[in-house]
Amino acid sequence: MENEIRKNIIYVFIDSQNLNLGIKEQGWELDFKIFFKYLKTKFKVKKIFLFLGYLEKNRKLYIFLEKVGYIIIYKPIIINNKIIKGNCDAELVLYSMIEYKNYNKVIIISGDGDFYCLIKYLKNKNKLYKIIIPNKNKLSFLLVEFKEDIIYLNNLKTKLEKIK
Repeated sequence: MENEIRKNIIYVFIDSQNLNLGIKEQGWELDFKIFFKYLKTKFKVKKIFLFLGYLEKNRKLYIFLEKVGYIIIYKPIIINNKIIKGNCDAELVLYSMIEYKNYNKVIIISGDGDFYCLIKYLKNKNKLYKIIIPNKNKLSFLLVEFKEDIIYLNNLKTKLEKIK
């Protein structure tokens, strides 16, 4: 009985920068509330972690995302010559390992090749469920070997686009 319950524990780890840039480069904006519902209903996920750099000016957005149900992992950002840097790759990898014993399967949302070693490890341990790529035109060649596990958000604009 316990093994049957464990089969249903799916966690999602989202590289928010890759997600946002991948969607914006296609000319549309993601509705994060609808996206959360999509992940919950389509894949029956238990927890959705969203990794992002913290900017005080975005505080209302963060409160909204937490109310929707995202578990937000913040990284302090660095501003250098008006360039904002808040890369959260290390945090995503770290939290996926901290939570490793708590999930049976995982969905990684990013097209970034920096996650190759994590995805390869999860695949070898039979814990990788899906990789959701925000923009198929920005897929790292390192992730091509996992093509049978990939879903592209390009095809879901009509379902997930924020209506203004």
